[in-house]
Amino acid sequence: MIDGSSRMPRSDFRAHLSAAVAGGLFGASAVAVRVVVQEIPPISLALLRFGQGALWLVAILAVFSPGLLRVKRSDLPLLALLGVILFALSPVAFNVGLRWTEASRAAVMLATLPLWSSWLASRLARERLSGRQFGGLVLSVVGVALAVFDPGRALHSDGLMLLGDGLMLLSAISGAVYGVLAQPALKLYEPVTVTAYAMLLGGLALTPIAFAEGVGSAVGRLDGRLLALLVFLGLFCGALAFLLWTTALSRLTPTHVAVYVNFNPIVAALLGVLLLSERRSLVFVLGFITTIAGVLLANWPVQQSQRR
Repeated sequence: MIDGSSRMPRSDFRAHLSAAVAGGLFGASAVAVRVVVQEIPPISLALLRFGQGALWLVAILAVFSPGLLRVKRSDLPLLALLGVILFALSPVAFNVGLRWTEASRAAVMLATLPLWSSWLASRLARERLSGRQFGGLVLSVVGVALAVFDPGRALHSDGLMLLGDGLMLLSAISGAVYGVLAQPALKLYEPVTVTAYAMLLGGLALTPIAFAEGVGSAVGRLDGRLLALLVFLGLFCGALAFLLWTTALSRLTPTHVAVYVNFNPIVAALLGVLLLSERRSLVFVLGFITTIAGVLLANWPVQQSQRR
């Protein structure tokens, strides 16, 4: 048994730090996408973001470590499935959702990702949730409900805001599924290889739909501000963020990593208020705090038992 006062191994610290930085970048991406998706169609934006991210990763590997680009043909279906889940389904739901809801509200929906991750892990491992974990699940659901029904916001909207919230929940569930399904691939290949191939194959799946949507004309409308935001989304919130996230998944359990998505709503809410002039009521703040408390309550026992 490891004493609770023992120092965290350096490799574990780096993995936790990677997950924390990735969570912060995901929060920043919610604000950037909220701006860009008003000008670029959602599927086209997903392709421009993750297609660009894949090119960054492949180019870096080709120059510095070409051997990491080698994978078995038999493993391509698994990598393609990961790509479709995280870099096609999830970003489309994410981008469309942010057309209809606010960045800080969207981040609260994404804060439920650890709950879905815990539930999937318990189902696959046939482990039952403890009483405290179930209590955390209920508490987070209450927090999300408070945030969704923030007076003066969703109740007086045309209903699209609630649909946007639902799409953000779908994006969170997709992220949890990726975290669980990525484990077999991470036993075979380095995190950067898994991330590069998943991002590339996910982008390829989006390509025909994006061209039908008009990605060519969208690129022609890019100005300096949109181009800068796209580079930020592709390089930092795409290639770097998901590489850090997958690296953490290779060293920690999906539940451990998913906890750090809580940095997402914190960063997104702060940036939404500072940069997008979004206003929040006390009810939203209460829902925000309740959601985070429920996520921590649901995952804290898992962390402690796994450390022991």
